[in-house]
Amino acid sequence: MTRSFNTSAQSRQNLRKAIGPGILVACAAIGGSHLVWSTRAGAEYGWSLVGLVLLANLLKFPFFLYGQIYAAATGESLLDGYRRQGRAYLAIFMLINILTGVINIAGVAMLTAALLIGVIPGSLTTLTLGILAVCTLLSLIGHYKLLDAVSKGVVIILTLSTVAAVIVAMMKGSPPTAAGFVPPSPWTLASFPFLVFLLGWMPAPIDLSAWSSLWIFSRSKQTGHFATPRETSIDFYLGYVMTAVLAVAFIALGKLVMYGTGASFANGAIGFSNQLIGLYAANIGAWSKPLILTAAFATMFSTTQTCVDGYPRALAACCEIFSERRANFNRLHQGWIILSVAGAMLIVGCFAKSLLQHLSFAAAVSFLTSPILAAINLKVMYGSNVPKEYRPGWLLGLISWCGMVGFVGMSVGYIYVEFLR
Repeated sequence: MTRSFNTSAQSRQNLRKAIGPGILVACAAIGGSHLVWSTRAGAEYGWSLVGLVLLANLLKFPFFLYGQIYAAATGESLLDGYRRQGRAYLAIFMLINILTGVINIAGVAMLTAALLIGVIPGSLTTLTLGILAVCTLLSLIGHYKLLDAVSKGVVIILTLSTVAAVIVAMMKGSPPTAAGFVPPSPWTLASFPFLVFLLGWMPAPIDLSAWSSLWIFSRSKQTGHFATPRETSIDFYLGYVMTAVLAVAFIALGKLVMYGTGASFANGAIGFSNQLIGLYAANIGAWSKPLILTAAFATMFSTTQTCVDGYPRALAACCEIFSERRANFNRLHQGWIILSVAGAMLIVGCFAKSLLQHLSFAAAVSFLTSPILAAINLKVMYGSNVPKEYRPGWLLGLISWCGMVGFVGMSVGYIYVEFLR
């Protein structure tokens, strides 16, 4: 009996040590796709896109899971798996990561800064550069431990505040419909680009799967315990289910407060952020605005911090693998942090006055690269070094193939609608 109790206690302790990378992925997803695209989906199309959002979470599910399962099952990162398949696969990932990294870091940093307008003196550009500088400093000195601690608290705060806002909005009921309002359909060619923007970051770009596999090793160094496939699966499910539930919650918030009123989100960063905070304050009460602003800022800051760590971490790992482990990872990571943030700062100067335009471009790029990364992830999971019991079963394989077909089909459709029609 005593041995059984001790074993059970040790198992729970190991599980607690394993939880972290999946929550970090959730934190990155919520700040990018949920605050922006899910809310807009509800505000512009009501409940129409709930099914599509849930389907997107389902179809991307295997590819994010593979990142953590591969690391736990083989003892090496997903990027090592890319290298096993050929140097070209690792090079492709690296090029995609360089492109999407600076774009996405700039986008989330601008949205973070926009939340501070009116609270702290300064222009959007100045505040964005300041936030990027702070995130860079924290990444250089705090590493994974600080990132892990902050993200868990932030996700809990935003989850509670969002659920509270949705409950109050449901109790109040929908606002009066504007005269002459005609419900728009998302199933038209004109609306197709928005669907791609929504799905590009829903729940996150697929390249984040490489981050989680790298974070497993950082978490192991922090706790002294390397997660088993079962433990890392639980960590992943916790974070992923949370992102799916919150995606629907943000759609509900947009629908219950804005849909049918004739109002639409502003294109500029300042106007957009004010409307975003207003969604919460209008339902919970004006007294809650400072609390909600704090929660939203903490979420976006944590997302920015996660991106400033994640993209450079993946690029540093690629360089380390290419060098056959001769290069120093920490120095590579620090170097890529500085280069990535410098590139993001240049982009901020070009898109500071048009936040949604920039976020749309970033989401489109993320979606168009999805089929490539999804195919490589699936190929890696069938590698000879992956134990058979951890390779995708028929159901996971079916979802993976359906996802890739869907990604390719929508990518072709987007290119046709935007450039050929």
